[in-house]
Amino acid sequence: MPTIDAAHVFELEFARVKTGANLADLLREACAAMGCAWFALSHHLDFLAAPEKGVRVHNYPEDWAYWFDQNRLGPSDPVHRASQRSRAGFLWHDMRRYDTPRAGDEIVLAEAQRHGIGDGLTVPAHIPGDAHGSVSFAWRPGSAADPDALQFARMIGGAAFEAADRIANPDRSRAAPRLTDRQRECVIWAAKGNPIWRIGRHLELSPDTVREHLRNARLRYGANGGIMLTVRALYDGDISFVDIARR
Repeated sequence: MPTIDAAHVFELEFARVKTGANLADLLREACAAMGCAWFALSHHLDFLAAPEKGVRVHNYPEDWAYWFDQNRLGPSDPVHRASQRSRAGFLWHDMRRYDTPRAGDEIVLAEAQRHGIGDGLTVPAHIPGDAHGSVSFAWRPGSAADPDALQFARMIGGAAFEAADRIANPDRSRAAPRLTDRQRECVIWAAKGNPIWRIGRHLELSPDTVREHLRNARLRYGANGGIMLTVRALYDGDISFVDIARR
């Protein structure tokens, strides 16, 4: 049963899992607890073009996965698009609340049905600077996902995605923040489009000191310019899109 106590047990198990095979086994057990058939944990990428760029673990039918990849649906799948506009997750039969339907969506959903994938639920997994991702669970046609299952999935989805990312990128969890506080402030203000003199005025630093902080930040990342420095700092989580957008 998808109970709170069961979700806590799964969270602990996901924190301890060491291999992709063991992670898939845990996701199958989660399916059994919710009474569903399918799971898919994935970044929203075109895996046919760049299979090494993200994580993906699923038990979908091979024919469906092949059709999905051949049609390059990783970034444009209607469920993936809806998850990029949801914070807490959603039931698939409610997903039009989060994204406007596009031409071709009905074809995708009909093809999923043809391969035995009916209603489902999705929990987003978004890390600033990283590709969008999500954890989904799906039922066979004729069965419907329910709010209790969604609550259960919300409790375990983040832990499951963290486990997948940890297995795929073991060095990331050991990496300390790359930027000092002052370097981070200078990078944020430079990313907003401010010239050196304005950054110095805002932070009460001399222009030469600002240049030194930005130079050292570029060296830490091996970045050869301001744009690449911003991208690398976003990707590693030293800064966020909110930091840049905030006035």
